[in-house]
Amino acid sequence: MQCVILAGGLGTRMRPMTENIPKSMIAIKGHPFLKYQLDGLSRSGVSNVVLCVGYKAELIRNYAQNGQSWGLKITYVNEGDTLRGTAGAIRLAFDQKVLEEKFLVLYGDSFLPINFAEIWKTFLRRSEPALMTILKNKEKWDNSNACFDGHKVTLYKKGLKDKPDDMLYVDYGLSAFQRSVIEQEIASGVRGDLAQLLEELSVQGRLAGLEVHSRFFEIGSPGGLKDFEAFLDGKVNAEIGD
Repeated sequence: MQCVILAGGLGTRMRPMTENIPKSMIAIKGHPFLKYQLDGLSRSGVSNVVLCVGYKAELIRNYAQNGQSWGLKITYVNEGDTLRGTAGAIRLAFDQKVLEEKFLVLYGDSFLPINFAEIWKTFLRRSEPALMTILKNKEKWDNSNACFDGHKVTLYKKGLKDKPDDMLYVDYGLSAFQRSVIEQEIASGVRGDLAQLLEELSVQGRLAGLEVHSRFFEIGSPGGLKDFEAFLDGKVNAEIGD
């Protein structure tokens, strides 16, 4: 089980905290945020991690090294100073031949209190080239951006003002892909957003969906960081039910 972590961004919303460190290295209760991500992946049975890095990449590499401390194999894909966006970073990983035939994708500022192995098993059973985990949101946790029919994400689109009545779900932050869809749908060397690819796949009927029932946590905003700290302190329950 391989997981790609997209951790190359500048973290501008978390300035001044990220003026000298990437978001992944923000200290929370004495440990970099990346530690909590790698702990969770290791517990779920992930064996292979690809860290897509860019901004202050050396700090991430010096901390996580080869992943041995977590029982993981970590490979690095460095965008350097020319950040390519989330889709471009994954294409670079493809070009550097580090992607397995099927893999998970996690954002570098997301903590998801779920069993990644269950998502992986579901993806292996599906015929679609990609899968998105979704949470019934109803505008509570973030802006709803996905329609789900119980089997597939029938429409994924960010930023809609006039939303369909059944757009009740939000992208949970964990996706799975066949390597072939990256080769076919993302051009090499081009900057792009993974959201665009996911939108196109949803319209084409090629995006499987899997509903989860635990809230997500993120450190991409001051409020998100505060919530994650409360979760670690046991003050916030991740399970939210149906």
